[in-house]
Parts: sequence; structure tokens; C-alpha cells
Amino acid sequence: MKRIWTIFLIGMFVTGIIGRSTQAEELFKKTVGTVRVAAVKDTSPLQVPFILWGGDAATFLANGNSLTTKPESIFQKQGLNLKLVPGDDFIQQVRDYMSGKSPFLRGTFRMIGMASEVIGSDPRTKGVMIMQMTWSAGDHVVARQDVKTVTDLKGKTVALQTGGPHVGLLDDVLKTGKLTWDDIKIKWVKDISGPNGAAELFRKDKSVDACCVVTPDMIGLTGGLTNTGTGAEGTVKGARVLVSTAELSRSIADVYVCRKDFYDANKELVTKFVAGYLKACEEIVELKKKHEAGGDKTYQELLKFMVRTYGTSVLPNEEEAHGLILDCAFVGYPGNVAFFKDSKNLIGFEAFQKSALDLAVSRGYASVKTGLFPSGLDYDSPIFTKYLTRTDVEKGDRFRAEAVEKEIEALSAGGALDDKTIVSFVIYFEPLQSKFSAVQYGAEFQRVVEMSKRYGNAVIAIRGHADPTKTLFEMVKAGLEKGILRKSGNQYALKGRPLNLKNTSNVLNLIDQGDFDGVAQHNPRATMQAALNLSRQRAEAVKKSIVEYAKQQGIDMDESQIQPVGVGVKEPFIPKPRNMDEAKKNMRVEFRLLRVAAEVIKPSDFDF
Repeated sequence: MKRIWTIFLIGMFVTGIIGRSTQAEELFKKTVGTVRVAAVKDTSPLQVPFILWGGDAATFLANGNSLTTKPESIFQKQGLNLKLVPGDDFIQQVRDYMSGKSPFLRGTFRMIGMASEVIGSDPRTKGVMIMQMTWSAGDHVVARQDVKTVTDLKGKTVALQTGGPHVGLLDDVLKTGKLTWDDIKIKWVKDISGPNGAAELFRKDKSVDACCVVTPDMIGLTGGLTNTGTGAEGTVKGARVLVSTAELSRSIADVYVCRKDFYDANKELVTKFVAGYLKACEEIVELKKKHEAGGDKTYQELLKFMVRTYGTSVLPNEEEAHGLILDCAFVGYPGNVAFFKDSKNLIGFEAFQKSALDLAVSRGYASVKTGLFPSGLDYDSPIFTKYLTRTDVEKGDRFRAEAVEKEIEALSAGGALDDKTIVSFVIYFEPLQSKFSAVQYGAEFQRVVEMSKRYGNAVIAIRGHADPTKTLFEMVKAGLEKGILRKSGNQYALKGRPLNLKNTSNVLNLIDQGDFDGVAQHNPRATMQAALNLSRQRAEAVKKSIVEYAKQQGIDMDESQIQPVGVGVKEPFIPKPRNMDEAKKNMRVEFRLLRVAAEVIKPSDFDF
């Protein structure tokens, strides 16, 4: 998969400011300059911008694989006559939108947020978000080897393109780790890729701890999504993907916005444009399947058109064009209904708008928050329900629960759990506690719910831990009674050899081997198993409380994404507690946000 944004924002937000972490960007209205607002005059053909992104392949397909609408194409059958024009220069897009050359803006939600103050400055040009197209799966944060989880970004330096789509990505990553922009240092770069991009600065400047990059640069730095750079073949030694939209799959939303005056006067036309695009999404999903099963002529023609349109310097061949499509997840009709109509949707329009406007003002693109209008389209209209074939919201678990459980067990046993952890945090409980109330743990429950929505392709492991004190007590008593354990002062010897009770792994292995079996009154094996069972029960109780908490908030959760695990006494913070205060530090439930193998996720045509 290769998301290629090399020319995505040519000339956008070039300020020349490098290395400043606050207000590094420039007010968007200053960058755009003065533009005279005028009505949209030419509607046949109607100018529609596109950008370098796989989601725009559906626009091409709907237009007949042509920049001008072809006869018998999806758009032509809807009665549309469109002229598709490049929109990678977002500044020029906004100027064309304000001046009436096009009624549409094409970008990511947070890019639209950056422009919101400008387009909202005139009642005629206020934005109506008419459609969500896709989610990104091809953007990444790459970090050096000492940055293990996102919380480790605190105090670190991150290379980031000024004003590009990765500003929003980094904002989401920081929120995951409960960090703010003030917790990191930014080195701003001009371009998203190439010699003036974040990857090249990361490669040259060892003071840069992490960088936000697209897939080709990620592969160049690390060798691949699950690899670690070796220093060979241009990779950076120790570099690895810290976070990817492969897991953070609901971070970068690609959208279309329409001018309010045009929308009000041409709602039927806008509806047909959206319906045509969504129809093309259905077709492109099926064509992609045929292509991957052995080839498809129609899909091949689309790929060839993409190469011709974007140019071989940017998209060298059809394989790269196919990779560009693979780097996006279409949301289709069901995704748009969920995005615009579900007010409780944590990754829906209202929630996204709040984060986009907060970001635009805090980063200095806008001086005031100027909102957008959500799509007012009638999704129950026959133009959608009688025209589209994929209108049902897919139900059921997203993850294969048994496969997730096995993978987490394998990661724990193989010592790779930390490598797969994006972020972790804990809650503590009291001895004999079996219930976990939202009154006490509401903040943590909310954090889990939000992570589950934003990280659509990651799993949240709820790992119950127990204190080992009772197990150690039973082991010592059994060993002394059997005569295999000797105590001298505070030191113990097992069969004449020193025994370190703080070496948890060794202690548990000895118990498993049966060295301390056979004493009626003291059974460390049974005590250890009881602790494991209890830790699992606590993890399950926490999951139940989180699901109930989400329901009370009106939020549907995919329970298959949350996996309770009993760890027992295997991973104590304090291996041999001296008092109850120390023992309580071991009594915890740990949340781990984990990247998992693609095989544990059930395939879905649309991601929403």
C-alpha cells in the first residue's frame, strides 16, 4: 500500500518557520489573501476538484474514467455534466471556491477546519459538508527505538509538515497518550515527502525523535509496517512505526464540502452527485475484488487513467495506482448515514467538527471557530435507497474473538507484547473488590470507549493482575514443611541453592514443576491458579462495566474489540511486597491498546 502525497499541498502554508512548537502556522486567511466572492455561474460543465488520493478513484470511475463526463457513465446517467480539475493546491481550491469557479472543496476534514474561518466569512460560501468519502490507512508516525509507546513522545522532537493532513494525525496520537502540543517540540518541514519532507529530516537529523510520513517514506525508513530499520538499504537503524492509520483507522477523513448558496439552490444536483459517487464506491469495491482474484479489464482501465492523470513522476505505474486505492477505506452509504445522522457517534460529524475547529484555532490557522453545516441530504430518499445496493449497516463483531485471544496469549508468552503496544494505562482496586463503578473509573472508561472508536483496527486488552504475596507465603510454608527450603535471616535456599523470591518467573516455574506440591495445608499451585482465575474475573467485570457505561452514553461498542485477559501473579510491579501499600500496587487492571495481525479482523467492504 502506498499513499503518495508528494504534490498534495504545493505552496500550502509555507512560512519558513522551523523548530517552533507553538503557533508555527499562519492564519489561513492571510495565506489565501483577498478574494472577491461571486456566485457559481458555470454549472454545465460543473467544476469539481480532485486530489491525489485513492478515494478519488471512485470519482474518476463515476465520470467514465475521464476528466469530462462521458456518455453512459454513472454521473452522466444522473444527469450531471462535470469537469474534474486538480485540487492538490488547496489554497487555490479555496480561492476558486470563494470566487465561484467551483461550488466544491475537496480535502480532509481537518484541512477544511483550517479553512473554516475563510469560507465562513460570507453567508454565501459557508460550508455544507455533503459527503465523507474514505478513511486513510496509509499515514504513519515513525519513531526511533527509544520511543516505545505514544506516551514516550513527551519531551521529544517530531518532524511534521506545516499545514498538511498529518497535523490532525499527530493531534490524535497526542490525545491517545494524554499529551498536549506543549509536551513535544516540532520541527516544521515544507513538504509531505521528498527532500524537504519529514522523513528526510528524520534521516539526517538525529535530534528528531519521530516523524509523520506517508507509506513510501515509512517503508524507506523502517523497511515495512511491522519491521524495524536495520540501517541497510537506506533504512534508519532502530526506526519503527509507532502509530499507523492501519490501526488509527478513523483519524484522517476525506470529504467534500459545498457552498451554502449553491447547495440551497441545487440540492437535487448535489444529491445526485453524492449518490453517483457512492454508487461508484460500490462498483470499485467489487472491481477491486475481481482484480485481486485474477484481473479485471474495467479496473485495469481505471488504474491506467489514474497513471495518466496524476503523471508517471507521481504515480509510476498501475501497481502504484492500485496501492493508492488500497491505502484508503471507503465508507459508502452506511458510513455516511452513521457519520452525519448519529449524534452519539464519537467519530461522526459533530465530534470531528469540534476537534477540527479546536485544532485550527489552537494551531493558529483560524482566530475564531467557524462551524460547518452537516449534510442535510435525505438518505431515505429513493435516489439512495432504490439506486444503491449496499444500504444496510453491517452488524456483528469486527474481530475474531478466539483469534484475538490466541494472539494476545502468544504475544505475552513470546515477550512481544510491549512491541505491539501503542499505549497502556492502569486502574487499581482494593482487596476482594469485584465491582468497577463508572463513578470511580468513569474517566478511564471514557478513554477506552474513545480509543475503541478512533482505533478501529486495534484491540484493547484488559489484563487483570493479582498480588503474589499469598502465593509466596504458601510456597515458603510448603517448602519449609517439606524440608526443601531453608531460611537463614532474610535469605532462602532451595535444595542448597540461593532462592531469590523477587525473581517471579523462576518462582512460578518452580511451582509449576511441582517442587512445592504435596503439603496438605499449603498449596501454592492452587493459590496461584486461584489468583489467575480471579484476575480473569476482574478483567471480565471491567469489560462488562465499560460496555454498560457506553450503553448509558448511547454509544454502541464492538465487544469483540475488547479482550479480557487474566495475568494472575506473573507480572507484579513489586515482586515481594513488604506491606499492604506495596501489595496494592500489584492489584491492578491494565489496559493495552494493541496492534494485531490483519487475520484477526474480519474483512469488510466499507469501513465506518
